[in-house]
Amino acid sequence: MTVLLDLNVALDALLGREPWRAEADAIWDANRDGRIDAWISAAALPTLFYVVRKQADLARAHVAVTNCLRSLEIVPVDRTALEMATALPGSDFEDNLQIACAVEARLDAIVTRNPKDFTGSPVLVLTPAELLALLAKAPNA
Repeated sequence: MTVLLDLNVALDALLGREPWRAEADAIWDANRDGRIDAWISAAALPTLFYVVRKQADLARAHVAVTNCLRSLEIVPVDRTALEMATALPGSDFEDNLQIACAVEARLDAIVTRNPKDFTGSPVLVLTPAELLALLAKAPNA
């Protein structure tokens, strides 16, 4: 299964944010173990860097981005994705861009703690708990 990690899920793992850390870590582990193929949008990385720098420090922000680059596939953001995002009905451009990136990369799902932000997405939207439940049911889990 190929999934786009929403920024909140990536930050939960990278910053150890409670009470979401365990699920985010389990998703990160599933990616490392090859049970999923996790992606993140290139557009999310500057915000990730900013948030980690503000909540931790500059060195940890660099480590967080490096960790993403080493562990996750990166969905590029191009004109097509940006134009698609402007045409989507959602009111939040960043969320629309996440959807557009998932569509462009032909990913199976978007994993987020805020599924209501992705209402109407043509790509399946899962919470971390829902993804982990699917993985638990999968052969070789």
